[in-house]
Amino acid sequence: MADRKSALRSLQIKMSNHATSAALDTVRRQIATWLPWMPVLAGLLLLYVPTFYEAATSFWQDEEHAHGPIILIVILWLIWGKRAALLTASTRAAPVPGYTLLVIGLLVYVLGRSQAISILEIGALVPIFAGVLLVISGWRSLRAFWFPISYVVFMVPLPGILVDALTGPLKEQVSAITVEVLYWAGYPVARDGVMLTVGQYQLLVADACAGLNTMFSLSALGLLFMYLVARSSILHNVVMLAGILPIAFIANVVRVQVLVLITYHFGNEAGQGYLHGGAGIVLLLVSLGALFVLDFVLARVIRPRPA
Repeated sequence: MADRKSALRSLQIKMSNHATSAALDTVRRQIATWLPWMPVLAGLLLLYVPTFYEAATSFWQDEEHAHGPIILIVILWLIWGKRAALLTASTRAAPVPGYTLLVIGLLVYVLGRSQAISILEIGALVPIFAGVLLVISGWRSLRAFWFPISYVVFMVPLPGILVDALTGPLKEQVSAITVEVLYWAGYPVARDGVMLTVGQYQLLVADACAGLNTMFSLSALGLLFMYLVARSSILHNVVMLAGILPIAFIANVVRVQVLVLITYHFGNEAGQGYLHGGAGIVLLLVSLGALFVLDFVLARVIRPRPA
């Protein structure tokens, strides 16, 4: 009987040692797999922690660029969700294109950092990240991370020249459509450029009312939604992509019209008070809702072809 207990105890010890050894082997393999990425992570932190800190304490605090931290969080979340691709991707590296992109990205970063050009400093993350993936994991890994890499574009502040070139025509169109619709509805409204007159009140269609920020934010949200839903129909995706900017523009026109009506019926203080600020958030939510509805309708009208 004692011999049986001794043998059983010996077997349990062997099984425990085997399980411990297997667990240690698993940990060693995981460490060995992640080891090449440790210097990459350290380098990215060294480069971009100061960059993002300065952005968070400067232009990310402006209304036009307040989406920057959200975009960064989304990118990190997407990368974390795809982390398995770093471990299972092909080990056939592509060093020539990888190092080429990496060097280009670092040069762009140095230029942007030294000259305080945020569009270059942050935008350099695209070729840097793509180059690192090619050097370590190859093309398959790059294909797995194409969307998080591309999404960096929405974190880059738009050039002032481009903003000025787009804002003026957008304000003119918003003002013209607003006046036409309200005049057709019987309101005493007139327009002089981007200055609207309704009853006894005059309202200036400011740059924020042009809708450029809404278009930019809705484009970021819309593309993220399309990526996560991953519809297989090309036509579905094309229609969704084509609908983002018109939806944002129409929603912004409605916003301006609502603010004009609030001013006309309740006075200038109501139109320029908390309702003015809250209208922007409501506008974005309504635009996003319209995009969801469009996707819902298209999913039932456009059926993907069976494989």
